[in-house]
Amino acid sequence: MKKILLFLVSLFVIATSQAQLKAKAKCATFEVDILDGKVNGMKPNITADEVKTKLPCFTSTEEESSASKCGGGVFYKDKDIYFYTQRDYIEIGEKFQGTFNVPVLGAKRNSLFKYFGNPKIKDDTWDAFEMSYGTLVLHYNAAGKVKTVQFSTKSTDTLDLCE
Repeated sequence: MKKILLFLVSLFVIATSQAQLKAKAKCATFEVDILDGKVNGMKPNITADEVKTKLPCFTSTEEESSASKCGGGVFYKDKDIYFYTQRDYIEIGEKFQGTFNVPVLGAKRNSLFKYFGNPKIKDDTWDAFEMSYGTLVLHYNAAGKVKTVQFSTKSTDTLDLCE
């Protein structure tokens, strides 16, 4: 009887010693320098491992391979920011939780000339600007306000965005 009791107590102690509380990974506030093409000091051509190390609170990842849908990346869906590491660009949506050094999200299309000049390529729903670091693409909603920001270290000629 003592052996059975000792065995049960041992199981209970072992089981409770394995139960550990783990805090969710915390990230610094996302800070976007749109004029220099960086998020928290990282350019879009950073590796997935470097992004994960600097900002460990990602919600999902996709390995870089030819089989992956958009070439792989590190994604922060809850903060509406996505690092496409194989294609070397960062995408920021309208629900982004962070700060911009230039207030682009929600800005009217005709108010952006003072920051970026004339777009290199212009379409009905987006503009592509040539920047010192590569390319900045701004997508607009029906009201003509910026809803999505994409920037890359690649030029407009070699830019490969996920659709």
